[in-house]
Amino acid sequence: MSSNVGLSTPRGSGTSGYVQRNLSHLKPRDNFAPYPKDHDLLKPRQRKPDKDILNHDRLREIEVEVFDLRDKLEDEGVDEEEIEMQTEALRKKLLQGSSRGEAAGRAQLKPHQVHELAAAKIEESEKLRKALGIREDYEEGSHWKKQEERIKESVEGGVREDRR
Repeated sequence: MSSNVGLSTPRGSGTSGYVQRNLSHLKPRDNFAPYPKDHDLLKPRQRKPDKDILNHDRLREIEVEVFDLRDKLEDEGVDEEEIEMQTEALRKKLLQGSSRGEAAGRAQLKPHQVHELAAAKIEESEKLRKALGIREDYEEGSHWKKQEERIKESVEGGVREDRR
């Protein structure tokens, strides 16, 4: 027995006398708050896409297509100058098409493409907002605030009339 913990002797107890701490004991918390007090944290926030990453992915896709053309032409045995001309023409064509905003559809995006998904979600939200006629400066729950203000005004107006 060490430091006065456990059995004085394990003889006759059917145990080895080894003492373990109670892992199922829950210690009380000092600052117990089940829900955050800041309601702004509870509002859903939309993830902003990183434009540099989007641009990098777009240019990478272009270079993959250019490399595929180069590989195909080299397999066919085309002259090196002709390969350079065709790959440059394809690169210019794809860069012009991507700068105009011809983006892939959302159905083609994969789950690991989080920035592309975020950009597609923002675009979808904007289309829905415009379709429903919601203003850009609309704040969620503002209707209830206006309604509470009207009720307060009517109550204050009733109190003023009673004072007269």
